[in-house]
Amino acid sequence: MIDKDRASALLAAGLGADRLVILTDVAAVKRDFGRPGEEEVRELSANEAESLLPELAEGSMRPKLEAAIAVARAGGEAIITAFDLVEDALAGRAGTRVTG
Repeated sequence: MIDKDRASALLAAGLGADRLVILTDVAAVKRDFGRPGEEEVRELSANEAESLLPELAEGSMRPKLEAAIAVARAGGEAIITAFDLVEDALAGRAGTRVTG
């Protein structure tokens, strides 16, 4: 099976893209998702993002964060956010930014 997020990351890295925006239905990646203390994570290094992977469900946010890690390690940055927050995310006011 081909995952759309991983395919997008491969394409972005292959093109040498500076940035990949991954759209989803939530504002940002959340630590402790679904638990009382859940919190949005605004910025992560690729290594920090990798350490967060075990907390994430296999079929939801995890492939998005894996794709973001791949882009960051290829020298770009990735932003994960909701469609209606793209403008704010590009300006650094929303979403989760993953860098190398």
